[in-house]
Amino acid sequence: MGSRHFPARTVLFEKESTGVTYRVPALLYLPCVAKLLAFAEERLSADDAHANLLVLRRGTVYGSYVEWEDMRVLETAALQHHRSMNPCPLYDEFTGTLFLFFITVLGRTPEAFQIVTGQNVTRLCCVTSADQGLSWSKATDLTQQVIGRAIKEWATFALGPGHGIQLRSGRLLVPAYSYHIDCKECFGQLCKTTPHSFAFYSDDHGQGWRFGEFIPNLQTGECQLVSVDEEDGSNVLYCNARSSLGFRVQALSTDDGAVFHGGQLVPRLVEPPHGCHGSIIGFPAPLVTSTGPRSCASFQGDPQGTPGPFFQAPTWVLYSHPTSSMSRVNMGVHLSTFPRDADSWTEPWVIYEGPSAYSDLAYMELPHSQFPVSGGPAIAFACLYENGKRSPYEQISFSMFTLHDVLQNIPLTAAVPHRKRRRRSCCVC
Repeated sequence: MGSRHFPARTVLFEKESTGVTYRVPALLYLPCVAKLLAFAEERLSADDAHANLLVLRRGTVYGSYVEWEDMRVLETAALQHHRSMNPCPLYDEFTGTLFLFFITVLGRTPEAFQIVTGQNVTRLCCVTSADQGLSWSKATDLTQQVIGRAIKEWATFALGPGHGIQLRSGRLLVPAYSYHIDCKECFGQLCKTTPHSFAFYSDDHGQGWRFGEFIPNLQTGECQLVSVDEEDGSNVLYCNARSSLGFRVQALSTDDGAVFHGGQLVPRLVEPPHGCHGSIIGFPAPLVTSTGPRSCASFQGDPQGTPGPFFQAPTWVLYSHPTSSMSRVNMGVHLSTFPRDADSWTEPWVIYEGPSAYSDLAYMELPHSQFPVSGGPAIAFACLYENGKRSPYEQISFSMFTLHDVLQNIPLTAAVPHRKRRRRSCCVC
């Protein structure tokens, strides 16, 4: 442990000589067909106001190797006279429908202008695919149907960015945040806005959508969600959000995202000035058996005398984000074995040394023959992240690594944290 190691890196999107820049990565893994979908914004420059269209590269996973198709522009993921931003892909495992949520913003109107004036020119949009991203529907503007009159109270809003999730119940969840107009002066001039994270959700496989309540206390922005199971059978929805307070903010929901309890600072997860987007992904904790470490998910109903269908596999969470509190630099991954405890996060394993910014994670179970991990499928992850030599916005790169890699490269001073309450727990040797 503690050795200096960086996972292999493949550049999927790269700044062009014309100034065209690719930003805001989003990553989704489809286990049914072993496909990775890597999305990004195509911008005329790195500036948010110069966002243009959304692009996609599809990859086929062959064990530890991914074969990537050429980049395609998602021409239907657009509204006329608007720019498309914040890709947020989501897959419904019940219906096989792939959703790509995104926002569109009128012309070159910057987010800052909307925040200062309260003049919201952002729309909530979605396209769908029934063939794993080969073809896409026309864009649907969901703003009036889903947000309705509440839009008058939002100076602006955005999604994710990065992946949404589906719960076991079938509920679909799209992470989001809004700048809420708190008050106006008597002549109608905007007085105060504050950012709050929340979630859009659907209980009918995307036919209808609603949005939940904001994280009520701390100011939070870009966020992602994880459904966290515990061994006693309980479950919470965990939100990890960007903040300008020097640290990440986390909040829990016990009703699957309709209401979030008060947020709390996460002192082990630092933010650079003004914050930066980060990604979280949940996965079933591994068990150790006579044949080696295996995912708890692979034991459900296993006839070999291992935990059966009544065993609740606890959820571990991986988090990716720049590791410096001074600037967007040194992309790292942290691990938590008990995420509802804000002090449970390890120190980071730095997977890229240099300027880096936004990222998105995916979880995969891959054949153990492709990775040097004995027994059962290997717990593996993919990370899509912005990086460069002089600026974080020169490239968007892709890396794969296993949980074994994470545990081997977490600094020696940062062993996997113990839970506050003693429980029968999964472990990895």
